[in-house]
Amino acid sequence: MKTILKSEEVLKLVACYLLSLKLGFSYWTFFIWILAPDLSMLGYIINARIGAIIYNIFHHLGIALIVGLTGLYTSNPDLQFAGLILLGHSSMDRIFGYGLKYSDSFKHTHLGQFKDN
Repeated sequence: MKTILKSEEVLKLVACYLLSLKLGFSYWTFFIWILAPDLSMLGYIINARIGAIIYNIFHHLGIALIVGLTGLYTSNPDLQFAGLILLGHSSMDRIFGYGLKYSDSFKHTHLGQFKDN
């Protein structure tokens, strides 16, 4: 089951990349921005609770869809691209075992306890 779930996330990530190309963005632009949502980890400087809230906002698939669909509705390719980055980044994180965070620990996610290899 784990392999199937990871393969779904890989397909989402690839789809986000291909859609960014379809929007007219250069092939390298997606790779420049793909790690931008991880800036949300700076919330952990304040404390774990605030960090988890901010991190989860930037890694929530629903938020990514809202941003992307808002861009589609308003014909704004930058918002569409932002939605693709948020969705692609969240998929990439889930491939590596990172999920939405609980407020007790950065490693406690909705996918379970993250283990460093």
